[in-house]
Amino acid sequence: MIPELSKPSVIMRDRQRVEEMIQSMHRAGPGGLQVISDFDMTLTRFAYNGQRCPTSHNILDNSKLISEDCKKSLKELLNKYYPIEIDSSRTVEEKLPHMVEWWTKAHNLLIQQKIRKDLLAQVVQESEAMLRDGYKEFFDHLRDLNVPLLIFSAGLGDVVEEVVRQKGLFHSNVRVFSNYMDFDENGILRAFKGQLIHTYNKREGALLNEAHFHELKDRHNVLLLGDSLGDLTMADGVQNVENVLKIGYLNDKVEERKESYLASYDIVLERDETMDLANAILRHVSGGQ
Repeated sequence: MIPELSKPSVIMRDRQRVEEMIQSMHRAGPGGLQVISDFDMTLTRFAYNGQRCPTSHNILDNSKLISEDCKKSLKELLNKYYPIEIDSSRTVEEKLPHMVEWWTKAHNLLIQQKIRKDLLAQVVQESEAMLRDGYKEFFDHLRDLNVPLLIFSAGLGDVVEEVVRQKGLFHSNVRVFSNYMDFDENGILRAFKGQLIHTYNKREGALLNEAHFHELKDRHNVLLLGDSLGDLTMADGVQNVENVLKIGYLNDKVEERKESYLASYDIVLERDETMDLANAILRHVSGGQ
């Protein structure tokens, strides 16, 4: 049905169920579909030529807008909390307070840097941010099919939007839910807006945006893309859902996390830096449109 399902990087616990869901989505067509995706390490590459690619936070953290002392402090936070984030032996409940602590401390450090809004575009341009291979086909096909793409990101919304914009992909069907900076009248960062979104509270973010999901109430099929077990709840605000096909990118600590990913995602992509499978599913669902 879809040759890409047989790629060596694609693993599934129940292939038959996956194929049944895809067929059901195909019958409903693109008019019944919405795509909900994480951004960092899902739409963006995890690594290139053996080097880690930057997340939306890293783009800012590594930039000239951040002092060396602040960079050191942010790196220390990463070294302390990232192992907790990906620790498959801890429950989400155990991880929650650590994630809130991490994001809150990181955001406070960024606020102290008095970051200028007018320099963000240049910082993104100079960064090594990379979207996954096949990204243009993915974004453009969704636009052509008029399928909504909702990006839920625990990263920095202003940076996420700028990356997408600079690639010429911020089409009218794209919406970003993330942590947005609040700039003062002089364009200097003074706070972050709204509720904090971190890796493990995207369900709350989804439910907070109930009005948006209400607009999409006739789109009962969801293609969900993530790279963390926290991304699994991003579709919790979808009304009258029929199928949620969950595709998980397993980028890091593959062997020790594989079982938990296979138990949670319908399809797991092991060290796969492409959008090939998502693009193939879209082509199938749209019947070649």
